[in-house]
Amino acid sequence: MALCAHCQKPLTITIEPESDDEDADDDVPMDSEPDTLPDDVHLPCGDHFHWECLLEAYEYSKCPACNRSIVASSSSSSSAEEQIIVDLNNEGGLQQGIDIAPILKEESYLRAYPEERKCRAFLEFCSEGDHRAIAELLKSCGEEMAAEDEDGEIVTEQVGGPSKSADEILRYQDPIGDMASGLHAAVANGHREVAWLLLLLASEYPELDFPALVFQEAGALGVMREDQAGKVDIRTLKDAHGRTAEDVARSVGVIWNGWVGTGRLALLGTVSGSSGGSGGAVTVRG
Repeated sequence: MALCAHCQKPLTITIEPESDDEDADDDVPMDSEPDTLPDDVHLPCGDHFHWECLLEAYEYSKCPACNRSIVASSSSSSSAEEQIIVDLNNEGGLQQGIDIAPILKEESYLRAYPEERKCRAFLEFCSEGDHRAIAELLKSCGEEMAAEDEDGEIVTEQVGGPSKSADEILRYQDPIGDMASGLHAAVANGHREVAWLLLLLASEYPELDFPALVFQEAGALGVMREDQAGKVDIRTLKDAHGRTAEDVARSVGVIWNGWVGTGRLALLGTVSGSSGGSGGAVTVRG
């Protein structure tokens, strides 16, 4: 049987029985045993790893054990993105031919920059169209929890560990994803509710031009626009290709009819591909 090339242990993971009540140990049958589940990432070079062991030892293009290349170029993508195709066997069963390159890239980045974990979650919520999750994430910024240290002293720490402020999260641009902002992500995936929420919270788009339902929903979610003076307007943000969210909307098509050219997704006068991010915010209803 193959062993993990990193820790030399069997390619399994042990799951202890769980109890909802710490004091309810008597409810757990005496003969209950931990579940043993497969945990095997089979790389193209032939080596096997536990998932966590692979994350710990991961190097961008080479196997941590044999130093052979594990990347391949996508044959179906015009951008020829590099892939890492593996067979993955875990609690979900055997999955063959899975590309784990995006996951490895993001997890490696988060291990180096844990303070950006909420930023990464924010981008995912924008892509998925989950405006409620976005609101809850933003409200959690700056929250603290009290706990005792080893000496019994009360200390406070940020919920979820170190993270960015709400303003920083709203304007976050993905350094491992073409510098796309949350507005880029929402537009690319056709999520109008998220786009409206981001415009409300991170732009100077005139309040009178928002539908009343946008304010009602924001109020129900417990978030509202703050003074935007001196803050970066999210509509000016450009990705690594020099595109504003409006440029992305043009490529997406019909779902953004009435938004392009109105000042909703880019300040009027903003020129794609330029380094400037300012322009007159003249609004035309669409």
